[in-house]
Amino acid sequence: MNQKGESVEIAVIGGTGIYDANIFIEDKLVNLHTPYGPTSDSIVIGSFKGKKIAFLPRHGKGHKIPPHMINHRANIWALKELGVKRIIAPSAVGSLDYDFAPGHVMLPNQFIDFTKKRHYTFFDGPTVCHVSTADPFCNELRTLAIRCIGELNIKFHDNGTYICVEGPRFSTRAESKIFRDVFKANIIGMTLVPECTLARESEICYLSVATVTDYDVWADKPVSTKEIIETLHKNVENTKKILSSLIPEIPEERTHCNCGTALKDAVL
Repeated sequence: MNQKGESVEIAVIGGTGIYDANIFIEDKLVNLHTPYGPTSDSIVIGSFKGKKIAFLPRHGKGHKIPPHMINHRANIWALKELGVKRIIAPSAVGSLDYDFAPGHVMLPNQFIDFTKKRHYTFFDGPTVCHVSTADPFCNELRTLAIRCIGELNIKFHDNGTYICVEGPRFSTRAESKIFRDVFKANIIGMTLVPECTLARESEICYLSVATVTDYDVWADKPVSTKEIIETLHKNVENTKKILSSLIPEIPEERTHCNCGTALKDAVL
């Protein structure tokens, strides 16, 4: 148990369209002071099928924080302070591949970082850390999620590459084609990095659950926020089904991943 008196081992960082913890039984709200400033919003502490859950809306309730302004260090630091060992992170993404159609779910196993001006580490000196992100997502959580989603009759992809861009604007056609044809990425979003790498530095298991809202502009159709929101509302229900199925399956002990020892031999 941490100094705040909580014992919360699983967190959900809600992405676009998932701003409240209405699938959980809410116990209380927590506002933690962090060395990096305020978190995106109050953290909801609740429970679900016997598991203690922390819920934090990535963009704040009402989607007030644009992707390039999210205080990822404060968010991850606060969850670590609450004792969190596993993070499930839903997000909305665009597709760079016709096989990844709107409405599909993707569990990326790799990412490409194309962001520009974010705070990427907790180790700004004098302590230096070079954490490995060769396999940036928790293998144990991915294995559990693949099984759970497969039983839900939801169309999903169990691997692929997420390219993370700075935002908040969408891509030009030239950029989109480079991301697709040169970088060979499958989906594109604005929030994965540095959220997932800060989780790794904090030795927290991290699972990205990306829901496709649209084809990016390589497909010769300009991205419409209205269309994205319409598809997003449909995707939210699938995300809730996934969380409801996955969370009860997460074991207490982390025995099939190395996330909990990520800093071993990484700190100089």
